[in-house]
Amino acid sequence: MLRSVVRGVGSYLPAEVVTNADLAEVVDTSDEWIVERSGIRERRRAAPGEFTSDLAVAAARAALENAGLGPDDIDLVVVATATPDHTFPATATEVQAKLGITRGFAYDMQAVCSGFVFALATVDAQLKVGLAKRALVIGAETFSRILDWSDRGTCVLFGDGAGAVVLEAEWSTGTYDDRGLLAAYLRADGRHWDKLYVDGGPSTTQTAGHLRMEGKEVFKHAVHNLCEVIDVLFGQTGLGPADIDWFVPHQANRRIIDATGKKLGIDPAKVVVTVDRHGNTSAASIPLALDHAVRDGRIKKGDLVMLEAMGGGFTWGAVLMRW
Repeated sequence: MLRSVVRGVGSYLPAEVVTNADLAEVVDTSDEWIVERSGIRERRRAAPGEFTSDLAVAAARAALENAGLGPDDIDLVVVATATPDHTFPATATEVQAKLGITRGFAYDMQAVCSGFVFALATVDAQLKVGLAKRALVIGAETFSRILDWSDRGTCVLFGDGAGAVVLEAEWSTGTYDDRGLLAAYLRADGRHWDKLYVDGGPSTTQTAGHLRMEGKEVFKHAVHNLCEVIDVLFGQTGLGPADIDWFVPHQANRRIIDATGKKLGIDPAKVVVTVDRHGNTSAASIPLALDHAVRDGRIKKGDLVMLEAMGGGFTWGAVLMRW
């Protein structure tokens, strides 16, 4: 059968570092308060005139270089983002143009923090039916543009960044020893949309709006929902926590990461955590963490990797892949 195999991975973080001490100067907070509740120590902020598409392009170029490929080798570009450059066209088409890709197709995936997981599953299906041969799957966000900087419950948590992978369809044996995406499970429940949302939009306020969140409710749902989808994947594949080489969760909050890993029985030494250095970058956080763990030598060819995320909507999902 065809599997979607990762050929390359890359990431990009804006140059400006915003520390907890920096935020303590503009909002009632402290380094201790932020670290205790989230594990975050710093985040990045895009420069004026630096857009989501620019971050996505930088991450995509790094992934292409890592794969030993060029723009002409790509026939599908997908950008997972909740902070597009424009209402339309899709940011993916702008990325496509900036990279010089003139064939294939491109579109955005909007599932907020779950966007990269949703995009991987969607692109996997498209590669398997032959709609494309190689795809750039990118998570890119400029959440600094939709934050209320007077709300200490949200402005301290989010940052800007981008990560990308190159996926290629490859014939495999059809077992779970194959390289590539092995299984995925996606969920959503719109009844909880108002627990994590942006209070603006073209159809409602005609403004971009600001991010709003009920932190305690999000935490409660996150741990339960994420464990649910991962348990489904374990049931589908016959694999379990002991089989996982690396657990790469959405980097939203260290307490959510720790609680989820503990509930699933995953060895803490197998959990990739980068939230302390870039905060919650929404759809960008998983590919950012993947790139970090690949480049420091932890994730190696043949490793079994579990990805998971939950975002506004609520949306949530998990992907199991062999690197």
